[in-house]
Amino acid sequence: MDFNHVPQEKKTQFALLIGQMGKGILGFLFGVLICGSIWGVSSSVPESPNFGPQLEEIPDVPWDYAMFKNVDYTHPATTEQVAYGRRLVDATADHIGPKTSKPFAGNNLNCSSCHLDGGGKPFAAPFVTVPSQFPQFRGRENKEGTIEERINGCMQRSMNGEPLPVEGEEMKAMVAYMEWLSYETPRGEKIKGNKFLTVDYPNRRVDLDHGKSVYIQHCQSCHMEDGQGQRALNSFTYTYPPLWGPDSYNDGAGMHRVITAAQFIKGNMPLGTTADEPLLTDEEAYDVAGYINSFTRPEKENKIADFPDRNLKPMSTPYGPWSDPFPADQHKYGPYGEIAAFYKAEYNLNKSK
Repeated sequence: MDFNHVPQEKKTQFALLIGQMGKGILGFLFGVLICGSIWGVSSSVPESPNFGPQLEEIPDVPWDYAMFKNVDYTHPATTEQVAYGRRLVDATADHIGPKTSKPFAGNNLNCSSCHLDGGGKPFAAPFVTVPSQFPQFRGRENKEGTIEERINGCMQRSMNGEPLPVEGEEMKAMVAYMEWLSYETPRGEKIKGNKFLTVDYPNRRVDLDHGKSVYIQHCQSCHMEDGQGQRALNSFTYTYPPLWGPDSYNDGAGMHRVITAAQFIKGNMPLGTTADEPLLTDEEAYDVAGYINSFTRPEKENKIADFPDRNLKPMSTPYGPWSDPFPADQHKYGPYGEIAAFYKAEYNLNKSK
């Protein structure tokens, strides 16, 4: 945040706020010492991630103080809400999974199975700056949607479950955590690493045999030969999530698209890979993404309602209908070059995934 552009009254409010926070924190710590016990959240809240420089110059966009105007920063419940949001992201199955008292998720994946490092890793669909980008037009619904609707899209697809109540404590905690991650970033702007790496996919069909070889060499040690991952100890969650089968994302999820999965894999897998130093080549990421998505998984109901404007449907969406004459197998496995050329010629649209 550029404080040179912040109005003086905001600076004064901020200074008073910091003073109030300091008093509250000192009082709280004193109470802890008197009682002789430690009272706090069960999971420590991580430091805000250090993202790289912006791709383009960021305008002077003021921070939206309205979100926090009624928050008492001296009260521990504020920190607890953010920390609960972090726990929901990192251990989703333990809090709202199918074996809990609030079974909103239909599988035992975590949000952090895709949004790595608690939504803080660049090029792994991080949450940083995301809340302020909404309302946002989404082609899948063909309308502007809220951040809550976007979260529930993941709940119904990647998590194969049911929507969270918009006014419920889980939804509010998730949004609060995302806002906390985004505290000192420009409002309404994307920053470097908000999306996935771009993959220069080969203009051919996915080579499933090659994809299997890549999987055996780079993926199998964590996700296992059968693709069912490895469970975490004393938890419903996974240390390494299943990549297909009944406890994985359903066929309406974005990760079920070969190009999207290849982009995620290229910048993040095997675990520990960074976008600066990817281990897999574009072709390896492309083929292993196709191999992973060649197996059965849960089916999303009513997928025909997705992308009411068929022209906006990603060309690698493996389920129809489409605005083109190409077969379902080609939409799922490629080659994509001639599909992209068709949309450019017929509709003047540039398709990249």
